[in-house]
Amino acid sequence: MTQKVENSELISASKVTGTNVYGATGERIGEVDELILHKVSGEVIYAVMSFGGFLGMGEKLHPLPWSVLRYDTEKGGYIVPLDKNVLKEGPAMTKDELEELAVGEVGRTRVFDYYGPFGATRYW
Repeated sequence: MTQKVENSELISASKVTGTNVYGATGERIGEVDELILHKVSGEVIYAVMSFGGFLGMGEKLHPLPWSVLRYDTEKGGYIVPLDKNVLKEGPAMTKDELEELAVGEVGRTRVFDYYGPFGATRYW
């Protein structure tokens, strides 16, 4: 059974613009062009990242479940335990499409179905 999403908000975390992003092998795969945190009932569920054209992914935003993203203080950047191909093939959205994550089960299911095999855990 799916939990109804309540108190959903998107918060821009502009202070991290330019922060490096590293892949599963420790290789730098880009930098944060934009990071938006998606909070549901006060809990961060997604980090919606734009890689600023890195990886040939264009300007679309990539919702990553928070459970597959972490900040590494030694590297001074975010670690995404996935390789480039996994990220390139992952769900990508425009800003308007991000509203799906906030109000519709379709967006949430799409993201978690894709990243589930890579360790993403559902929050509902």
